Amino acid sequence: MLAEFSVVPIGKGESVSRYVAECLRIVEASGLDYRINPMGTVLEGQYDDVMDVVRRCHMRVMEMSDRVITTVKIDDRAGKKGTLASKIESVEKELGKELKK
Repeated sequence: MLAEFSVVPIGKGESVSRYVAECLRIVEASGLDYRINPMGTVLEGQYDDVMDVVRRCHMRVMEMSDRVITTVKIDDRAGKKGTLASKIESVEKELGKELKK
């Protein structure tokens, strides 16, 4: 499955890079394949593994803030693996060119 998530502390100012960095430490330690983008992080793996990483990120930011909003978007397709890269490759094939990464 793929899951895109973001964890946002409330009341901590405009910059959230400190909190993103804390979450990426957790993501990298998980060993799951991932990609970051300006609006969140996309993880690929088994449901329980992915959701555990999201939970740990949420809880870590809760340790640093009194209020946190975590959003999660899930794409779960039975029998498919490697979709993190293949979804992009499929669109690039349709366009006939590589996209910015």
